[in-house]
Amino acid sequence: MEFDLSWIFLGLPLAFGLGWFASRFDLRQMREENRRAPKAYFKGLNYLLNEQQDQAIDAFIEAVQNDPDTTELHFALGNLFRRRGEYNRAVRVHEHLLSRGDLSRADRERAQHALALDFLKAGLLDRAEDALRRLEGSAFEGQARMALLAIYERSRDWPQASDIARRMHDAQQGDFSTRLAHYLCEQALALAAHGELPAAQALLEQALATAPQAPRARIELARLQQRQGQPEAAFDTLQALAQAAPAALPLAAPLLVETATATGQAPQAQALLQHHYEVMPSLDLLEAVVALEAANANTAAVGREWYVRHLEREPSLVAATKWLAGETLTHEQFHPQIQRALEQAAKPLTRYRCAACGFEARQHFWQCPGCQTWDSYPARRVEEL
Repeated sequence: MEFDLSWIFLGLPLAFGLGWFASRFDLRQMREENRRAPKAYFKGLNYLLNEQQDQAIDAFIEAVQNDPDTTELHFALGNLFRRRGEYNRAVRVHEHLLSRGDLSRADRERAQHALALDFLKAGLLDRAEDALRRLEGSAFEGQARMALLAIYERSRDWPQASDIARRMHDAQQGDFSTRLAHYLCEQALALAAHGELPAAQALLEQALATAPQAPRARIELARLQQRQGQPEAAFDTLQALAQAAPAALPLAAPLLVETATATGQAPQAQALLQHHYEVMPSLDLLEAVVALEAANANTAAVGREWYVRHLEREPSLVAATKWLAGETLTHEQFHPQIQRALEQAAKPLTRYRCAACGFEARQHFWQCPGCQTWDSYPARRVEEL
């Protein structure tokens, strides 16, 4: 059988033509897809700038479908889902990124951090904790540790929180000595609530050594000493508080009066309170001075003169209400109603206010219940701010 060479001469041009046509078709399709992807991306960006998040998400989804390998679009889409509260969809986007084998180390760490934020926002603290711990040694290590600290504080896991804070302190990521002292105080209060007073005192002394200038450890230690029947030690602890952290003395003023009365050191306590009151007038210091002076003079009228002195220094509805309570009015039959009205008006002025978020409370907190910030409550009432 003879091979006809004419078929080769006919087939070569045909094959070349088909190949050229196929290449042109592929190039045209690629150009169309490339044009669609940037168009969808810029459309999404435009929607985002106009705060039209629904339309932006649709545009970004279209762009991701046209080019599944675009990591930046995945990150943008995941962040949009998280901001909208669609945490499940955000998790799926970031988990898809982490499943890719061609992802760079920097993008992998970024995706891991984004996934941890998704879990945090969704309230899945156990999964967030696991995701955050995977960021040790990464560029997001500092942020991950701060997030872990917030998780342990929220769950009141003080040993774990202490471990993270100590590592951050040792790595010079901030001064966490005061926060470590707070954690020790929290553990001490838990032990004291169960009657383990010696162990609680040991933790408070450790807190005092950790942050000597922080007032809380001394105040809690003085309360524990008073509870253990050691008023002399409690009085000495409060005197040390007045030296180390005088601004916090108003918080311990009632306890100082109690321990001074129990130990027969009322004159020393009164001199101390008056000295600090002259330096920085405070309603709590005023109340303590009035209580001690009235007790020494065996009459409330002597102590009440301090309310007038306070009013001469600065206007105070709280002080005026307390002074008026002991006065006799011309129409004395109306005194109870007037007194109740004044006390009701003055009550909001005796609260404490968080300097970080403005949350007000009747009692002083070392950690704000609203924003979780430590030491954000001044030792002064709202009227004094």
